Amino acid sequence: MSNGTEGGPSPAADPAGALPAGTQAPDFTLHSAPDESASLANFRGQPLIIAFYPADWSPVCGDQMTLYSQVLPEFQRYGAAIVGISVDSAWCHRAFAADRKLRFPLLADFEPKGEVARRYGVYDDTEGTSERALFVLDGDGVIRWSYVSPPEINPGADGILTALEAMATPIPA
Repeated sequence: MSNGTEGGPSPAADPAGALPAGTQAPDFTLHSAPDESASLANFRGQPLIIAFYPADWSPVCGDQMTLYSQVLPEFQRYGAAIVGISVDSAWCHRAFAADRKLRFPLLADFEPKGEVARRYGVYDDTEGTSERALFVLDGDGVIRWSYVSPPEINPGADGILTALEAMATPIPA
């Protein structure tokens, strides 16, 4: 695994507790801002990357979310959207996203704390945060790839890009 887009996890990776490929992704509605929300249903018809991460403002999480913002055009070549999800509040996400100049929504799995992460099998009861986990969903909301990274490791974007490539042909630039 790497901090960049090279050498990341393979799409064949099968995390222990995370929902596996072939599973219908659990629906959710979470705050994307203090007065706005987003649901899984908002992304039907297009691939969706869900990046669960432990917490805003931690060095690895900041680097990971910044990387995804930088490679967003590559994700979009496959028609994919991305959301980040952690147990931080919408207010915390707003400040973090502004500071890091993120160009995709961060969703607050805040109350009840970690409910969505639990449904995806990636809540860490010991730490009280979500694990560092990635899910790539197809346009029908079926998980096509999932991966759980050690909390101290930025999983990069290679596994995501390989999973997106396996699902579809990219849109010409």
